[in-house]
Amino acid sequence: MAALQRKFDDTEARLSGLTLPEGGWSAATRRDALSRVRSMGLPHARDEYWKYTKPATLVQPEAPAAALFAGEETPIFDDVDRLKVVFVDGVFDPEASDALSMSGITIERLADSNADIHWARDLYGKLELAGQSPVERPLAALNTAFATDGVLIHATAKAEKPVNLIYIHNSETSDAILHHCIKLDEGAELTVLENGPAAARFNKVMEVDVADKATFHHIRTQGRDHERRAATNIFGRLGRESIFKSFTLTANGVLTRNECVLELTGDDAVAHVAGACMGDGDFHHDDTVFITHDAVNCESRQVFKKVLRNGATGVFQGKILVKKGAQKTDGYQISQSLLLDEDSQFLAKPELEIYADDVACSHGSTSGAIDEEALFYLRSRGVPQGHAEDLLTLAFLAEAVLEIEDQDLQDAVNGRIEAWLMRRRTA
Repeated sequence: MAALQRKFDDTEARLSGLTLPEGGWSAATRRDALSRVRSMGLPHARDEYWKYTKPATLVQPEAPAAALFAGEETPIFDDVDRLKVVFVDGVFDPEASDALSMSGITIERLADSNADIHWARDLYGKLELAGQSPVERPLAALNTAFATDGVLIHATAKAEKPVNLIYIHNSETSDAILHHCIKLDEGAELTVLENGPAAARFNKVMEVDVADKATFHHIRTQGRDHERRAATNIFGRLGRESIFKSFTLTANGVLTRNECVLELTGDDAVAHVAGACMGDGDFHHDDTVFITHDAVNCESRQVFKKVLRNGATGVFQGKILVKKGAQKTDGYQISQSLLLDEDSQFLAKPELEIYADDVACSHGSTSGAIDEEALFYLRSRGVPQGHAEDLLTLAFLAEAVLEIEDQDLQDAVNGRIEAWLMRRRTA
């Protein structure tokens, strides 16, 4: 009882420093989300889905300070022709952003949409609410209640180029909350890129509604500011013959929790979620994924690879739920870690829950060191030790990176992985 009371006391302490936005089309949804946060309580270490990740610094009233990283690398997507939308410590920067207009989509700020009627009223907080069952996700509900900025994107056709959400971290104590709503009409196509550390502490929700025969691609890289903390949630709903593909690259960060909750509601839908992370030292990275099949002949893939060294910790919690009647489901899940020393650890909880009898579902999870035979082979042919280890690490991560369909974006991600490895090369 004492632990439960402390959980709700901590929740009220966090809420006391926040102000609920009033008015406009989102007001009722925000009030409902706040009520749900109070009912659930913010995450606690004793909660089942937080037993591998300590949430204390994500829920405490003030954001822990995070030093700014002064790197020389240019932002990863600078060579891509895209529409830039820049946020500095969670606040939209119009001077650094492009004009919010492009063929095939409408795009506007959440902060600017205060009318009583808006298309996003039927999406904002709705997928987040649906994603609260059977597992509660109170940080997402907190976001729905208090987010004051973000983007609202409505794709009506094929967007002429990607939308790049750029997150800049300027204050060592910034505490950013962003909420994005993305709606794709039937047959529409959109690619969203995300990059940057965002803030000292970052809480982000992205809700994506993919209509029949629409296609959504999402490629995200999480910034190198090592002391940053982030809790992100993606909620997606897929219609008939739709495609949803998301890939995340994470390098450094003292604490990152990425959750993805998808529901396949239309026949012949495809959902791929993948991630590659590299951690060194005081690094904790948690991928938590829940995919529900509720239609016929749908495909889902979860591919997560983690490279860990110097005491870093990786976590994977993934579930495939196949509802009754979701026949001919093809569900694939793999989570693997490459431990570059004996001090690092990988914690995995893969799950399958199946109520249909004509399915092909599988899951696997492995953890190990670099293959000594493959390393010996490369060394015997004159490849230096450090370079040989890097080649084997790139090969290990390849299955996740290959989930990116665009070759140029795939090459950009591989380039960042190679740069991370080179900075840590032993010889």
